[in-house]
Amino acid sequence: MRQAMDTALRERFQRELRAIAATIRADADGRLDRAEPGWRSGVEWALLWIENTASQLAEGEPGAGAGGRGQGVSPEQ
Repeated sequence: MRQAMDTALRERFQRELRAIAATIRADADGRLDRAEPGWRSGVEWALLWIENTASQLAEGEPGAGAGGRGQGVSPEQ
């Protein structure tokens, strides 16, 4: 029962993260071409972090989640 709840929560969080990424992409569409490099890098990094986190939730990896630790993605990369 607990495992089924955990799986359902992971799936829900994954869907929510992907919806957030889609919203960011839609808002940034067309702006990235004329944006400053730092802003563009920030958007790209945020989308990468969101997608990595969502993917790890699908795989059930520990370390993925709200704290953001364990993804191996940093703004310096």
